[in-house]
Amino acid sequence: MMSRRVVVIGFSLLGALVAASGASAQDVRVTESAPKASAVIEGRSSEFFVRFDRPVDHIHSQLAITRNGQLVEKLVPRLESAPEVLYARAPTLPAGDYDLNWRVKTMTGTDVIQGNIPFTVKP
Repeated sequence: MMSRRVVVIGFSLLGALVAASGASAQDVRVTESAPKASAVIEGRSSEFFVRFDRPVDHIHSQLAITRNGQLVEKLVPRLESAPEVLYARAPTLPAGDYDLNWRVKTMTGTDVIQGNIPFTVKP
């Protein structure tokens, strides 16, 4: 009887942990970026980063710059950056409106979260 209770309690705790880990993955948030959302960049800018509120899987995460929905530059996140930061360099962009698209995989390796940061480059 006692071992049955232990098994039931164990499975209940396991279910709660799985549910909690799924909820926390969905809560990954951007805390800072360069460029900032809707920023206007004047002159040369070749450094891009997105900082999250927790570590992300750098190897399976992506950064890309698009313009009018078309890929302009696929960026390679540097593995040496902080665990919660995707950082990459890109060539200087011509004037125009762009999006910095990010796609991160959580450290559990099961959830993918994505978003974009619009910005403008002025001549």
